[in-house]
Amino acid sequence: MKKKIEHWKVVTLLLIIYDFLAIIMSYFLALWIRFDCEFSEIDLPYFRTYCRTILVYALFCVVVLGTLRLYKSIWRFASYTELLRIICATVFTGVIYCIAVNIFTMRMPVSYYFFGVLMQFILTLGIRFSYRFVLLLRGQKNPDKRQKRVMIIGAGKAGQMILRDIKNSKEVNKKVCCFIDDNHNKWGRYIDNVPVFGGRDSIMEAVKKFGIEKIYVTIPSAKPEDKRDILRICNETSCELLNLPGMYQLYTGEVLVSKMKPVQTEDLLGRDPIRTDMSEVFEYIKDKVVLVTGVGSIGSELARQIAAHNPKRLVLFDIYENNAYDIQQELKKKYPNLKLNTIIGSVRDSRKIFQVFEEFRPDIVYHAAAHKHVPLMEDSPCESIKNNAIGTYKTAYAAMVHGCKRFVLISTDKAVNPTNIMGASKRLCEMIIQAFDAKIKEGKANEIPQLYTHGMNEVLTKPQVIESLKTTKTEFVAVRFGNVLGSNGSVIPLFKKQIEAGGPVTVTHPDIIRYFMTIPEAVSLVLLAGTYANGGEIFVLDMGEPVKIDTLARNLIRLSGYTPDVDIKLEYTGLRKGEKLFEEKLMAEEGLKKTKNDLIHIGCPIPFDIEIFLKDLNSLLEAAYKNKDDIRERVQKVVTTYHPA
Repeated sequence: MKKKIEHWKVVTLLLIIYDFLAIIMSYFLALWIRFDCEFSEIDLPYFRTYCRTILVYALFCVVVLGTLRLYKSIWRFASYTELLRIICATVFTGVIYCIAVNIFTMRMPVSYYFFGVLMQFILTLGIRFSYRFVLLLRGQKNPDKRQKRVMIIGAGKAGQMILRDIKNSKEVNKKVCCFIDDNHNKWGRYIDNVPVFGGRDSIMEAVKKFGIEKIYVTIPSAKPEDKRDILRICNETSCELLNLPGMYQLYTGEVLVSKMKPVQTEDLLGRDPIRTDMSEVFEYIKDKVVLVTGVGSIGSELARQIAAHNPKRLVLFDIYENNAYDIQQELKKKYPNLKLNTIIGSVRDSRKIFQVFEEFRPDIVYHAAAHKHVPLMEDSPCESIKNNAIGTYKTAYAAMVHGCKRFVLISTDKAVNPTNIMGASKRLCEMIIQAFDAKIKEGKANEIPQLYTHGMNEVLTKPQVIESLKTTKTEFVAVRFGNVLGSNGSVIPLFKKQIEAGGPVTVTHPDIIRYFMTIPEAVSLVLLAGTYANGGEIFVLDMGEPVKIDTLARNLIRLSGYTPDVDIKLEYTGLRKGEKLFEEKLMAEEGLKKTKNDLIHIGCPIPFDIEIFLKDLNSLLEAAYKNKDDIRERVQKVVTTYHPA
């Protein structure tokens, strides 16, 4: 079977032959020009010297070009590096030729060498860069409808690298039409024949003038507020938005179109990102046994941040094995020396949760296990009480019995004046935490009943358990925040799926508003609560202004390169069961106290009769396990701020 010769090798051979002939032609033309472009006027001794030396010189030039790897370059991507090599090769060979001819043959006219070197440079360079020139002309001849018209925001180093990558790309379906940069010294000037049109105030005008369809934001070093302002302006266009994630790509030289990422919705939030000093948090976590219950979006991020800061042991506990397996494998790979235990079980199972605390004796518990989907819980209200309220009660009780130092409950703004059973169940969780803390501070932890113990009387009556209840110092706190962007159950993934399917995007009500935060922000708050805690607090994040879900949906549609109500329709489906138009961060009567962080506050506990609450909770639990139809009415008697929608 004959071996096929690779295409590039054929091209290389033809290029060698071309160079050889081009060099011969260059010095013939130089001699011809020297004698007024009249062949008959050329002195015979000069012509004979040319004939005797030119073949050896041409061969020498080919060898030098090969040594400089100019026969292995990919000329589609030729740059100043190849240009510099050709200049060096031409000057070097020309000087050697001049010296050799004068020493070994006869002296030739100076103009012969000058024009010879010049013609050699033009002919050898021209053939190499002509391929790029042809591609450029072909790109210009392509109708604009085949090209995505691109605007680059940021006429700095990153923007120039993106421009070059687009021009060098094999694809010819993108055309950079203009730059936008706030540096007015660049306005009206050109970068590789692309104009710098103006600053951020000119974005809308430039989009209309150039028919922009795609915007690349390449300002990794910009201040967050400047970047967010620019993104908001861009979002008012119907262009697809892509963003260079950060400075890392600039440092590593990976500023490529392929590295551009879609602009995230959190980039458009109406506030600065929450930035907290986590040093004291991680100093507190270091060398402690930490238990995280529920490893969904919040729990798994908690696990990642805790694992990175040297806990003595990290224990993950979840009923859903897929979540547990995913985060287990991720942490094992990233932190091979981490002492990690992943346990499958339910917080509703008293025996199981006691077994976990007995075996690992955690110092800190982050309790994230809960049912969170409002509409699903409206259809299964008893499950919300069993899992959220009673699951929290049992986990908190086990923590108290086994000498846990801190217990941090993950709560929600839906617990404030709840209109759905999920929010009411989370308010019950907060009340449980406050009740436990109050009893411990009174030295009456042994009076807290253990509900539905699954036949655990023999465990709870052990002398060591009774003694631990007398001396327990567990500090219980709750952390309350709004909706988390990208978390399980968030509207963002749903909207994205609907957009990918071509719409419609469904919004329950045009006026519905929510507070939003990112997963890292939520986790930072939860971790900080573990260090600020004195017991009984409800920590609240200042999340800035709330966001209209309708605006969020329209922003997402624009970020995807579509026009709302034109390319992608919006439909209003009406409020779901238990849903309200707005969420509140605090009940009016709770008030606020400051912490060391200006964006984190403490809600003063609302007093309630703890003895009556614990009795009511017991009867509420019995009703939930019997799946009573009147569970909402029963919950309303315990959580007086709960008003079912």
